[in-house]
Amino acid sequence: MAEARTPYTGCPLCQSTKIPFLIEADCTKHPLYQPPLPPTIRWHRCASCSHVFTDGYFTPAAADVVFRGTNAGQRVGGDMEGQRWVSARMIARVARHISSGEWLDVGFGNGSLIFVADEFGYTASGIDLRHESVAALQHFGFEAYCTSVEQLDRPGQYSVVSMADVLEHMPFPKKGLDAAHRLLRPGGALLVSMPNMDSTLWRTLDAQNTNPYWGEIEHYHNFGRSRLYALLQEHGFTPAEYGVSERYRACMEVVALRKFTAPLETEDHKN
Repeated sequence: MAEARTPYTGCPLCQSTKIPFLIEADCTKHPLYQPPLPPTIRWHRCASCSHVFTDGYFTPAAADVVFRGTNAGQRVGGDMEGQRWVSARMIARVARHISSGEWLDVGFGNGSLIFVADEFGYTASGIDLRHESVAALQHFGFEAYCTSVEQLDRPGQYSVVSMADVLEHMPFPKKGLDAAHRLLRPGGALLVSMPNMDSTLWRTLDAQNTNPYWGEIEHYHNFGRSRLYALLQEHGFTPAEYGVSERYRACMEVVALRKFTAPLETEDHKN
């Protein structure tokens, strides 16, 4: 599949065209890898804003190959009891800021956040791009839709939107944050989690040549805490709480509150 990726012509966050090559990594050991996908991933670092991202995002044909499979940990209902504890600690962090209302989980994976948010008293629902996952969550009695967050037309409906390990999967994370801002009521909470490049653990994994994220076939971006915080501020959110995530290695969790005013509209912001 020679044309598996649509190349970025500039940094997907700041649009700078100064994006030197950083590293190339083998992705053939990833559980979702299969030919005809390219066997390596090339990463770049923006010289202007320091964001780290792949050289491009999958074409629809290549994305279909990736989405044919689902990691065992992402199957709805998987490890329900063990994941309940992990999700409960995440939701308790959000509940310190927003304790009730409608909760939307974007890219809900195994559904654990939805199951446990329901226990906490939220009205929980989810969206996901895998049809079988949506059908499985509906089987558990929850509202679920097979759509992208950008296409969901429910402005101001939600008290909480969670994007647990989602932004790094999106070709253009800014669009995802704009959608979350639109879907949240003023003062609502956004919960995001992802690997943290700024952590000592990340740097140690790099030094040991054991960092799994360079070969993560579903990721287009690697964020550090500082770059994530700046991006949230740019898109109408105020970071309110930082935590270490138990979901994956070297990961962070951030609760950010939607500002009462819309983010400033600029040509750069619209991309």
